[in-house]
Amino acid sequence: METDVIVNRVTNSGLVTLDLEAYYHPGERVVYDLKDNLFMGMILKEKDFRAFLKEHDWSQYAGKNVAITCSEDAIIPTWAYMLLTLQLQPYAHTVVYGTLQDLDEKLYFDAIKSIEPEAYRGAKVVVKGCSKVPVPTAAYVELTRVLAPVVQSLLFGEPCSTVPLFKRKS
Repeated sequence: METDVIVNRVTNSGLVTLDLEAYYHPGERVVYDLKDNLFMGMILKEKDFRAFLKEHDWSQYAGKNVAITCSEDAIIPTWAYMLLTLQLQPYAHTVVYGTLQDLDEKLYFDAIKSIEPEAYRGAKVVVKGCSKVPVPTAAYVELTRVLAPVVQSLLFGEPCSTVPLFKRKS
């Protein structure tokens, strides 16, 4: 009598799965909009702004990820963003200029820096495509830039259904 053996080809393939979701920073993301500091919605007065910076309770940003922006069509001097950053930095986990998308990209780029590319030398790597948290496309691009010089092959998707991206020639 012949026995059919089920072989798990995914397990035997030697694929290494890298899930960018594992690098998601769970901290709260907030936007600091300089529009609230504008006089008549148009002008940033240095004296008033400096007084605000001294009086404001910056501890409310402790551990948070902050994107600094101005949603009004006003000319904001660069030094204003710099002063704001100096106030936020002792409390916030991360401070960036831009949108929440820019903030997420920065958080992922920082996390990708912690990946040791040599750990993937010669590996067949599948970058997982589905996640429960938003992963910006820029993070996939950065990960590709970091891994391509060392991996044997790079694929996207799930181990059972991948899109081949790159295979090193022997």
